Amino acid sequence: MTHSPNKHDPASVAFGTWAVHGGNSIDAGTGAIRTPLVMANSYRLPEDPASMDWSATDQLTYTRNGGVNQQALERKLAAMDGGEASVCFASGVAALHGVFFTLLKSGDHVVVSDVTYEAVWRLFAELLPQRYGIETTFVDVADLDVVRAAIRPNTKLVHVETIANPTTKVADIRAVADVAHRAGAILTVDGTFTPPPLYRPIADGADLVIHSLTKYINGHGDAMGGVVTGRADLVDRIRHDALVDVGGAISPFNAWMITRGSVTLGLRLRQQLASAERIAAFLDADPRIAYVEYPGLPGHPQHELATRQFGGRGYGGMLAFAIDGDPDTQNRFVAQLRVITSAFSLGHDESLIVHVGPDTRGGSEGYPPGFQAYGHLRLSVGLEDTDDLLADLAGALDRTEITGSRNADQSPPSSSRT
Repeated sequence: MTHSPNKHDPASVAFGTWAVHGGNSIDAGTGAIRTPLVMANSYRLPEDPASMDWSATDQLTYTRNGGVNQQALERKLAAMDGGEASVCFASGVAALHGVFFTLLKSGDHVVVSDVTYEAVWRLFAELLPQRYGIETTFVDVADLDVVRAAIRPNTKLVHVETIANPTTKVADIRAVADVAHRAGAILTVDGTFTPPPLYRPIADGADLVIHSLTKYINGHGDAMGGVVTGRADLVDRIRHDALVDVGGAISPFNAWMITRGSVTLGLRLRQQLASAERIAAFLDADPRIAYVEYPGLPGHPQHELATRQFGGRGYGGMLAFAIDGDPDTQNRFVAQLRVITSAFSLGHDESLIVHVGPDTRGGSEGYPPGFQAYGHLRLSVGLEDTDDLLADLAGALDRTEITGSRNADQSPPSSSRT
């Protein structure tokens, strides 16, 4: 039977084709072949609006409930991640909060990875327990026995990251999903480090996947947003409770920009993943480097899991490493970089690096020993020529006076080095 692709049907086309055409439609008013930027915050009401539901999201009324560009982006992202529906927010943290705000209530218990994004850690370690009586157990998600032991009768949600920020610990999504579902809990996954087509957690049992659209999916460092994708019944609840009635709506302009950026997601990832593997191997072989954490290295604790789970498509574009020296040494190294930019965020077209000193972030007990001893440099690999990035790192190492105490024949403090 002849394959019959249709650019409006994501099931009939490959990821790259849907990335170009998904969520797009010809504008009825102008004939433009791209969904235009619609900056209106209000839409024309029917002749008799008296019986309308002012919180309805199935028709265009008010942009907080949903706008043209937001809805186009949601249609695109739902199919890209293999979910039934998506809802977009103003930022990744707004999307994460929207999930927790909607699905949890006082007296509920949550199991969360002991290495997680700082805002998530604070939500579950401080804000949600103190203000709403929601209990949290932080666990090593790499140890499934520990995850199972943390489950309680009132456990309603398990939250993990595909590749944890910043240690690059990899969670076994299929196995954790089985633990959560046996307990009647929902599994939510932050997939920001592993956007599609690298990985789709829903295919391995996740109920919801959350992305900071600010990062890889937008990919150009010029727009903020977040998305929740997954089961339609859960997404609809989040849309009504956390979007309509709390109001963390993405702006039309940012939705339009992210839609535009997402067209090249697959192409960008191909370059970033290839460069990251070469950079990780280069750093791992240099005796001036105290440790490297990257799932693509054979010595990474979850290397085999990452190879299986990500299907050989890659290991992400994020690395954590440290120079063999004190925090001042890390800063001197960063100051010597001439291509890589010292800046926060990740997943941009340009490579970004940020230095975080040891023990500066709460909830760091799940970090490998190297993070405690040295802190870490978090490197987000961009689209620059790989050889230029390698030369930049090598030159910065050569220009930095390395004064660390570890001798070349000593074992590194992290298990990542082979």
